[in-house]
Amino acid sequence: MALIVEDGSIVAGAESYASTGDADAYFAARAGTAWAALETAAKEAALRQATEYLDAVYAGRWKGDRVSSTQALSWPRSGVVVDGCELAPDAIPGELERATFLLAVRASAGELLGDQAAQVVSETVGPISVTYAAGARQGTRYAMVEATLAALLSV
Repeated sequence: MALIVEDGSIVAGAESYASTGDADAYFAARAGTAWAALETAAKEAALRQATEYLDAVYAGRWKGDRVSSTQALSWPRSGVVVDGCELAPDAIPGELERATFLLAVRASAGELLGDQAAQVVSETVGPISVTYAAGARQGTRYAMVEATLAALLSV
């Protein structure tokens, strides 16, 4: 099934903020050999997973409001101001596309948001011992993604 990309016009059934062609161009400019090695179906699946991650993890943190109650994804949005300029309500910001690319390449290698079990405080296996700091996070934090999205987030 072909990837359905949201282009800002509230595409019915949209499942990604970016196309495989745009992701290919992004990674080609950055020598993204891991991405280039993927088959088209794997790229599409990774872009879907990245978009699902963005919509799940950043829900409630996006600036502005959804343009329509019937849109499939969190974007496009109205009332989004970045650096003093209001984004068009039919725009898919470049920051959002880049974050989708960054997460898609990670999704191609494994799950982005796995289940979390009880935190290990101390563990010894043979001669190796590991102790984690109190309150240490269990999940992965994608710092580059968060930095890329910062201008689009309200909180």
